[in-house]
Amino acid sequence: MSNASNNFMARGGAWVIVQFVLMMAVIFLGVLAHGDWTQPTLMTAGAGLLVVGGYFGITGVLVLGRNRTPYPRPRAGSDLVQHGIYARVRHPLYTSVMLASLGWALVWQSATSFMAALVLVPFFHAKARREERWLCEKFPGYPEYAERVPRFVPRPGKPPNLVCNF
Repeated sequence: MSNASNNFMARGGAWVIVQFVLMMAVIFLGVLAHGDWTQPTLMTAGAGLLVVGGYFGITGVLVLGRNRTPYPRPRAGSDLVQHGIYARVRHPLYTSVMLASLGWALVWQSATSFMAALVLVPFFHAKARREERWLCEKFPGYPEYAERVPRFVPRPGKPPNLVCNF
């Protein structure tokens, strides 16, 4: 195996591939297996989820800046970002994809797209857990951050999911 492909896998490339396939499934199933668009309430709810998902994604990208990578393993020389949207949720980009995917399926009123979007939820839970193990190794302050900030959904109080105690 070459160094490039070895590096790709070592940084979490398999997660990137699976995520891409799932996201494409949501998009194409929505278009190819859409409903009859007779439910304006579903379309409105879907549009709302797309907007909220877009907010999480755009703010996450802007705040993360040069630290952003498609891989779950943190980039060399990166910093632990804890401000902006990252002070409210640890994984706003994953939240963005989950919300936008569910919204897309609702706008298209596609049951098959919705099912594919639902698969993203456990996928991102698993991906986030793997990423957080790498973040714990790289950043000594990550366990305290994880205790203070919830994984995907902003909420008051202490989140119950500690990540660095294996």
